[in-house]
Amino acid sequence: MSIETGYSKPLPHLTATNRPFWEGARQHILRVQCCGDCGEHIFFPRPFCPNCYSSNLQWVDMSGRGKVYSFTIVHRPTVRGFSQDAPYIYAVVELDEGPRMVTNIVGCPIDEVRVEMPVIADFEDITPEIALVKFRRSVPAIHG
Repeated sequence: MSIETGYSKPLPHLTATNRPFWEGARQHILRVQCCGDCGEHIFFPRPFCPNCYSSNLQWVDMSGRGKVYSFTIVHRPTVRGFSQDAPYIYAVVELDEGPRMVTNIVGCPIDEVRVEMPVIADFEDITPEIALVKFRRSVPAIHG
């Protein structure tokens, strides 16, 4: 449990590989890796590109926009710390830039979430070092 916040759910373990992602989240910036050789955007953080196996990776800021690729409503969490949140929306979001992220959809009634629903990154500050990336429903950008 985080003494500062009373937060009792698991928190990420920061490593040299994932630290830039979590530092971005702390600043409310969604940041992922991009391969300098093939251009693939990569999530989750790793030491090499899963597309071309290059280690030439840079961190880039994302728009934070995407759409729900898949979701489920969790009624019985397998981790006790999440029981007070049930029911909640556990989803895979496909970012506009391509990579998919496992996350929660917040601020949306569970009976209104839909596949293809536009979403935008939302950040939940947990401790001074950790902000979690979640997503909320958004209005699609108007092109014209």
